[in-house]
This record gives sequence, structure tokens and C-alpha cells, in this order.
Amino acid sequence: MRQSARAALTVLTITCSTLASSLPAQAAAPAGNAPSCVTVWQTTGTVTKTGYARNDCGETLHLKIVWAHGADGQCYTVNPGETISSKVARGVRTFDGASIC
Repeated sequence: MRQSARAALTVLTITCSTLASSLPAQAAAPAGNAPSCVTVWQTTGTVTKTGYARNDCGETLHLKIVWAHGADGQCYTVNPGETISSKVARGVRTFDGASIC
């Protein structure tokens, strides 16, 4: 009886591990304070990562890209429909979205 319980537990553990590894990763919500009409995303290359913010609002905004563990990107005047970007080296820096500046 102990051996069958151990076998059942092993199967359950393998099944749970397989299901957990097949679930999609959840993206964290950006931490910046830009309005919700600003679209943010990042790309990651082999050496650098780049954060982007596109002004989809109906007015001109002053925006900067926010990075954790270091300096943020510079402040830009961004007209409706325009996109800004900021590039950093890969590593401990984390993309935190965009903020009003």
C-alpha cells in the first residue's frame, strides 16, 4: 500500500510540474505613473534591452522611460502618436514602464 501511494504521489508531482511549466508567463504591470493611454513595451537583445512608450493620448505629454536599479531615461516632449525609447545593458535593470516628467 505504501508503494502504491508513493507511485501515485510521483505521478501527481510530475503532472503538476508539467502543467506549471506549460503555463504562459504573466507580465507584470508597469510601475510608471504615465496615463493609461500611453502604451509601453520592451524588447530584449543579446547585449541590451530597450524600453518604449507611445503616446496614444490626445495631447502632448512629457514622458520618460523608467528603469529599476539605475537611472531612468531622459525626459522627452512626446506628441500624440510619437514613440520614445531608452536602451540599457542587459542585467539587473528591470523595465518599469513610463512616467510623466
